[in-house]
Amino acid sequence: MKRCLNLAALGRGKVSPNPLVGSVVYKDGEIAGEGYHMSYGHAHAEVNAIVSSQLKDLKGCTLFVNLEPCSHTGKTPPCADLIIQKNIDSVFIATTDPNPLVSGNGIRKLVSNGIQVNMGLKESESKNLNKRFFTFYQKKRPYIILKWAQSKEGFIGKANEKVWLSNSYSSRIIHKQRAFEDAILVGRKTFQLDQPALTTRNWPGQDSVRIVIDPDLKNVYSDNFMENAIIVSKKDIGGGIRYNGDMLDLGYLMDELWQRNIQSL
Repeated sequence: MKRCLNLAALGRGKVSPNPLVGSVVYKDGEIAGEGYHMSYGHAHAEVNAIVSSQLKDLKGCTLFVNLEPCSHTGKTPPCADLIIQKNIDSVFIATTDPNPLVSGNGIRKLVSNGIQVNMGLKESESKNLNKRFFTFYQKKRPYIILKWAQSKEGFIGKANEKVWLSNSYSSRIIHKQRAFEDAILVGRKTFQLDQPALTTRNWPGQDSVRIVIDPDLKNVYSDNFMENAIIVSKKDIGGGIRYNGDMLDLGYLMDELWQRNIQSL
């Protein structure tokens, strides 16, 4: 199962809104095949593991996977059906899938077809790996990461003046983090002073959705910036999120982002 988790982590930044999943086919005391979910919309981990084994019939094999096999048809066929078709004897699953389309259904389908299912091996590690996915479905909001830079005296900047407190190394680390998250959010003042691009230009990966809280639309945004941006304001703006009142309710904002399928922020 540890190997499953290591494989699953290779999908970071490539599979959202799907979870990180790795799988191993085990037979006669050794790994016969392994795989992971490599990109959204493509084959799931169990499929890749089974294909890599190059075995026509997996009778006598055990399959390990860190998340419950799916049981519904989405962009790909159900993994539970493939496991049944390949005559796999037993399956070790770290944790159930919190997605209501799957939750428990994949396990029930396997058991009803005579496959021995073992649950809970490295469950906490699996949930931690997919904390964004679990937070999204269980708490109905994005998983939130706070980031700031400060001086040794505890200051984060000067009033009305741009100050760079980070360095090239920390900047690269932040760009790596951005590549793993669905969205990045800043306030109006930060955008006004820093004019940030909010991209992942210093690390391979897709750009996150850019979100700016700008209550009165005081900033000017380029067409290029708006191609992948959400402006949160008290005024109407195409593709944005509008709120009423003087203060933005962050709970309301998180709910709006959840409805837009943003799992991490």
